[in-house]
Amino acid sequence: MAKPVTIASIYAALYATITILETVTVGTLAYGPIQVRVSDALLPLPMIHGIPAAIGLAIGCFVANAYATGNIIDIVFGSIANLVAGVLAAKASKGKPFLASTYAVLAVTLIVGTYLPLLFPIPLWFSYASILAGEAVAIYLIGYPLLKILQKHMRTHLT
Repeated sequence: MAKPVTIASIYAALYATITILETVTVGTLAYGPIQVRVSDALLPLPMIHGIPAAIGLAIGCFVANAYATGNIIDIVFGSIANLVAGVLAAKASKGKPFLASTYAVLAVTLIVGTYLPLLFPIPLWFSYASILAGEAVAIYLIGYPLLKILQKHMRTHLT
């Protein structure tokens, strides 16, 4: 098994790189009132790799948000959203990929959706709805299948 620092470092690097690449290539799709952050597909994966992965996802978000927005609210609370999503996936999902994915969608929707109206002139209901939609796309369409593939791979190669 990989060491916790290695796992955290890999997840931080993956999250930051994917988010920054999305920002550079597609523009504001990873940020703003309407967003689909592809890197959020990684949020359910702490179900497999544990708390170190959750910590790495928070660090990666910190780096990506510092690079793209520089907004202290987004840097701090976006990172907290990722940490909460990852910890819930790791500890509360009971090894069920759908639960890990749902916890991630809900955590990010509630936390980011709450502070987004402080950064953009949008109503709270729209913030929640748009974040929920974007998280559902990233996590259920990409993250959930990825988690299922990794789960199967782990069972096949570790037994």
